[in-house]
Amino acid sequence: MSEGKSRSGDAPKGDETHPDIPPYDAPTESFGVVGDSLSEPTSEADRLSDNVTADVEGTDATESSVHEASTTDSVANDSAATELVESAGTTDAVESDSSTSPPQQTPVADESPTVAQPVVPEQPVVPEQPVVAEQPESPAEPPSIPPGDGSAQIDGAGVAPPWRKIAIGTGAVFAVFALLYAADWFTSSDRVPRGVTVAGIDVGGKAHSDAEATLRSELGPRAEQPVQVDVGDRQVDVLPAAAGLGVDWNATLDRAGSQPINPITRLTSFFGSREIGVVSTTDEQALTVAIDGLRAETDRAPVEGDVVFDGVTPVAVAPLEGRVLDADGTRRNLQTEWASGATEVVYESTPVSVTQDAVDRAFAEIAVPAVAAPVIIAGRENVDATLPTDRVGEILRFDPDGQGGLTPIYDTDVAAGILAPQLVRTEVPPKDASFTFSGGAPTVVPGVSGELVEWRKTLEQLPALLSADGPRTAEAIYEPAPPALTTEAAQNLGVREVIAEYTTGGFEYASGVNIGLTAQIVNGALVKPKETFSLNGYTGPRGTAQGFVESGIIDNGRPDRAVGGGISQFATTLYNASYFAGMEDTDHTEHSYYISRYPEAREATVFEGAIDLKFTNPNDTGVVIESFADSSSVTVRLWGTKTVDVESITGSRTNPTSPNTVTLPAGAGCVASGGGLGFTASDTKVISDAASGRELSRNTRTVKYDPIPIVKCVQPDRPDPSPAPRPDPAPEPEPDE
Repeated sequence: MSEGKSRSGDAPKGDETHPDIPPYDAPTESFGVVGDSLSEPTSEADRLSDNVTADVEGTDATESSVHEASTTDSVANDSAATELVESAGTTDAVESDSSTSPPQQTPVADESPTVAQPVVPEQPVVPEQPVVAEQPESPAEPPSIPPGDGSAQIDGAGVAPPWRKIAIGTGAVFAVFALLYAADWFTSSDRVPRGVTVAGIDVGGKAHSDAEATLRSELGPRAEQPVQVDVGDRQVDVLPAAAGLGVDWNATLDRAGSQPINPITRLTSFFGSREIGVVSTTDEQALTVAIDGLRAETDRAPVEGDVVFDGVTPVAVAPLEGRVLDADGTRRNLQTEWASGATEVVYESTPVSVTQDAVDRAFAEIAVPAVAAPVIIAGRENVDATLPTDRVGEILRFDPDGQGGLTPIYDTDVAAGILAPQLVRTEVPPKDASFTFSGGAPTVVPGVSGELVEWRKTLEQLPALLSADGPRTAEAIYEPAPPALTTEAAQNLGVREVIAEYTTGGFEYASGVNIGLTAQIVNGALVKPKETFSLNGYTGPRGTAQGFVESGIIDNGRPDRAVGGGISQFATTLYNASYFAGMEDTDHTEHSYYISRYPEAREATVFEGAIDLKFTNPNDTGVVIESFADSSSVTVRLWGTKTVDVESITGSRTNPTSPNTVTLPAGAGCVASGGGLGFTASDTKVISDAASGRELSRNTRTVKYDPIPIVKCVQPDRPDPSPAPRPDPAPEPEPDE
């Protein structure tokens, strides 16, 4: 046994006793013997025979071979004991039980060792698992000192433990990995990290200058190539350069970052890639223009599912969500994705409620049958009214029901408008109570009831008729119709006295014809309480078909002629009658220049379809208009219940203006005029209570009259004569408006 591998007592050298503890590397456990019948070994040979066992791995042997030692001679030294154990096939050292026998002197070995014979002792009962014998109390074991040559410390059998081999192998692997890591770092620390791509272009592992050159050569031209932008249902091309987009080369490469320190990250970079995208330079104004162009392609109003009619053909309208472009989101997409060659707009959707299935059902089950055949409404006297299939679309529509479906809506008012004129001759219209003026006082003419088609009830069958497979005919329902103004109601309107009257004259014959015809139409008109009367609305068209003739008018500030001329004189007469009756002025317009037969700032003109005369009855009683004319004058009286007195105060003329001269070719289109001064006039209307005289209101109206132009009619082949001096204003022109 080599030095450092044994421990002995204090005996002198050469007289060493048997070691009291095993070598440092040997196991300090021994298997005890199970059973009380086994006696205490008394000699060294017995102890060797009992304690040394052979542990043969991978076999089923249960016996141990023990070398027999001489009963008189003990084992010469530790080396002989070790050889004996090895020859028995064990790696365990034998430890003597110092607690039961005194230390033995080591015998001197013979020069020729005796071959030990196997001794088979009485076999004790051994458990399936070895029992570890109690360890003797001994001094603390000193720390193991590894060999000085750096080799692995071995156990008592000379074999290194497995964990030491694993540790050595692992350390070697880490050492190699560290060397590779250092080499990789040294060679790539100033380069773009491996696996980095920009818009699909691989720049990983390149020096920054090389990476930028690669990007400029491969990515730069893309700014001049169209980018496909998905706008929802189609693709639109956008040119990046025109949209103000370019590449910020330095900022793009800065996105790659520096070389990673993490060894795992460096290792995985060999097997993958990392897209960092492009950092764009942006011309905001150009990009905004490009986005506005995309908005025109993207934005749309939502379209609800519907069924409409094109003549006799029903058309299904598919539901379509609305879209509104998100400018900020689209801007981000263009800036970050244009280099890849494709991107998409960002938009907000506006949902619709009707489903396609609902559209299909409404189309097939309601719309198509509705135009299969016309609907007939049978009236009296064998007169029928027909709703043709090409007009079904006017009365049938579909509205969303709020639950994804469509509800059919039948417009019976429109249907009645189509059908009623066809049955009007079968009806007896009611006649309202009215007023006559025989005997110099208004008399009530009783109202008369009629009989009309009750279209609301008649058309209750319309939905069933439009879906019927057979005949589509229904009977018109007639009901009595009372007059709008009954006799009793007319008698209670309080029409019993003249509340105002006004007369004008001085018109020519043609104007008199039109004035007299208008007076006949308006005579007997009733203005109910709080109702507004319109002269144009009451008379209706005033053309040759109604008996009106051509007479004088004012056109663009100068005299002219037209059918219906002269009615402005009736309008002025009616306006003054309503003025003094205390009616509210709703709408009226003065002539453009002053006519002497009318009061200043208290007159009116009319023109069919353009200028009207309207007043409102403010009273709780009715007002009836009595109007009549002869060849020289026209009179308008208003009958009702007098409640107010009205006074008119005319102001002085101010701001006179001189006329200009107009020369026109002689002929039917030229009406000569001597002209007249223009000026400003005013009228103040004072209303007082008729019973108490208390003033109720006072209002002033100011009117600016243009000068009457001097119109000269000149023959085309004659020179324009010089105007003769005339100090006085021209006389009033004959034409009336």
